Amino acid sequence: MAILQVENIQKSFGRIKVLDGISFSMEKGDVLSIIGSSGSGKTTLLRCLNFLERPSGGRILMGDEVLFDAADARTRRESEIRKKRLHFGLVFQNFNLFPQYTALENVMLARELLAKEQPDWKDNKHHIRQSIRQESEALLAEMGLSDRMGNYPHQLSGGQCQRVAIARALNLHPDILCFDEPTSALDPELTGEVLRVIRELADNNTTMIIVTHEMVFARDVASKVIFMDEGRICEEGTPQQVFDNPTMERTKQFLASYNRQG
Repeated sequence: MAILQVENIQKSFGRIKVLDGISFSMEKGDVLSIIGSSGSGKTTLLRCLNFLERPSGGRILMGDEVLFDAADARTRRESEIRKKRLHFGLVFQNFNLFPQYTALENVMLARELLAKEQPDWKDNKHHIRQSIRQESEALLAEMGLSDRMGNYPHQLSGGQCQRVAIARALNLHPDILCFDEPTSALDPELTGEVLRVIRELADNNTTMIIVTHEMVFARDVASKVIFMDEGRICEEGTPQQVFDNPTMERTKQFLASYNRQG
């Protein structure tokens, strides 16, 4: 059974249609790479899945649960959307860490805010906070940042900041971890360390959606690839199908342009 079902997602900004009938499904453990030219709608799709943008049409289902249905006003209420956003973790291109907090505090913050909304917070806040801290420290250790937990973002390299952002997203236990161009803000020598972390997550059966311009990485890490063009899915399949045997002329043109650049 599909863990995620995206059905006919539409998104318009005024008269401009940015997403035009996007449909796909994912199973647990899938790694989906989304590729395409700038302006093809890739980031908007991620933002719609995370409800940072509200789709203009279509449905999003997580298992049997309908997260969003443009035809059903109940699934569009802000109070409901906030809960459903927790199914997805999003790692931004520019880290979006809070500069006034340490690496550890950045990873702990969202978990603590959620915990404070639970009825047992007042009676058990010390125990809950300690549990969150231990789990956050373990995640940072997994990211190779045991010696950087007390550092502020300005004291970290771009690659280290991105690994903190990954730990923060994982700390909310999302069903699907989403990456929006996770290496685009990094110097070339720092790109490798972030890609290695994502590859390790894939090896550990983490379900992920990765928007990327790193074609070699997209091919190597993904179990499925989608090529988007002008707000539509132009081609979809395994990495071998999309990269080695594309059927659409637009896909061939796009991949040829990257091969020439490489």
